[in-house]
Amino acid sequence: MKYRSTRGQVSGQSFESVVLEGLAADGGLFIPEQLPTLPADWQTAWAELSFPELATELIAQFVGTDLSHTEVSQLVQKSYATFDTPEVTPMVQLDARTHVLELFHGPTFAFKDVALQFLGNLFEFFLERRNAQSGGHRLTVVGATSGDTGSAAIYGLRGKKNVEVFILHPRGRVSAVQEAQMTTVLDENVHNVSIEGTFDDCQDIVKELFSRAEFRREHSLGAVNSINWARILAQISYYFYAFFALQRSHGADALPAFVVPSGNFGDILAGFYAQSLGLPVAKLVIATNANDILDRFLRTGTYEKDASVAATPSPAMDILVSSNFERFLWYLARDHEVPSSVVDPEERAARACEILAQWMDRLKTAGSFSVSPVALDAARDVFWSGRCGDAETYSTIAAHYSHEPSYLLDPHTAVGVHVAETLRPEIQALGAHVYSVCLSTAHPAKFSDAVLRAVNDAGHQLDFDSILPAPFVGLLEKPRRCFESENSADAVAQHIVDVAQSK
Repeated sequence: MKYRSTRGQVSGQSFESVVLEGLAADGGLFIPEQLPTLPADWQTAWAELSFPELATELIAQFVGTDLSHTEVSQLVQKSYATFDTPEVTPMVQLDARTHVLELFHGPTFAFKDVALQFLGNLFEFFLERRNAQSGGHRLTVVGATSGDTGSAAIYGLRGKKNVEVFILHPRGRVSAVQEAQMTTVLDENVHNVSIEGTFDDCQDIVKELFSRAEFRREHSLGAVNSINWARILAQISYYFYAFFALQRSHGADALPAFVVPSGNFGDILAGFYAQSLGLPVAKLVIATNANDILDRFLRTGTYEKDASVAATPSPAMDILVSSNFERFLWYLARDHEVPSSVVDPEERAARACEILAQWMDRLKTAGSFSVSPVALDAARDVFWSGRCGDAETYSTIAAHYSHEPSYLLDPHTAVGVHVAETLRPEIQALGAHVYSVCLSTAHPAKFSDAVLRAVNDAGHQLDFDSILPAPFVGLLEKPRRCFESENSADAVAQHIVDVAQSK
């Protein structure tokens, strides 16, 4: 199993290499050179596997010779032993046609734990193995967060040997609980950095640091955002797990229509890869908030940045540019923009990289690019999309809280549920055997202000203490450590240098 960059200048990379490098040297994202072929009997052989067992089988398809099956199993078991339920990602039925896949049972109560507990253990394993062969290998992980990635990355990397982690977050644009989860972790290898700006500013700083070849080499930069392929790989597992869970509940003919709250596109990209591997999926549905670049693309064929980020009740989705969309665009270019007269697979891949690089350059210089009508139709064959405004987010939370039985949604999950309900006629038209599966990305206690506003404004009462996870009790009063930085890659780079020199 080898990997290439979407931009075309890097190829033939091993799994270990792409995990530790994160972002390709040419600025592209790593993708498999070829997708693996699953065992012919996977639908029967894997049907009753536990989540860790299923994740082991899937991840093992992508690691080549870098990890043995036993090593993958040990890493997976270690990663998901931190979750509060043996199911890891249990599925709950909201109504006769709609389910919620709860992805928030990890140590930070967000879906990012599914990937970042695994990625943290991968980092540690590969570094320890390299140091056993020749000492001195360290990793400086630099990441940007709109809220949940930061705490999940910190909890996945805190105390890890040979790893320093720097997490950038936009000052005042994450929830109080999210900020506290990050900044109250005082381990010596954890460094929080607040930036005066937006998540996109934080993400741009991270990409700029990775583009500085000498700085990247000197500090051995590694990526923890979903630009890191291992993040996407780990998330593929819960799509398969949900498929099997749905069939156990509704019979062998049941098919999921996955509805996914989407910001940086990593979560639903894992669904695209699951479908590409052969998972039967009725439809993948992108649910956006007011920052709706993905919904607008599917409506118009033009990928265009807004002038500014709208602050919404679902802050983890307050993103102008969805970085992981680049990976899907590469496949769209290869299959639907490269002329059909080009038949050699390697030549088609090379041409796709050229087209993708042109699109990304136009996005950077002009703020937008457009795909062909044929490519747009192909994208619509894979994805539907819908948009949810702030008022609809609050009303969806209130409506499901007042239902019997009551279910409390976080604002991001509410975006997905609203879109699923809006598209219910279209989803039902796919067949009586199709059920909506909404991915629930965070525990509602992480967004207390939005949840309480939704419930109280609708005239209901909520005893918030009754839903508060034990780790959140007293969290806001704990000591904190955070470096306040100006909105500048140079300033963040200097902070990394200062920390390195103090060690």
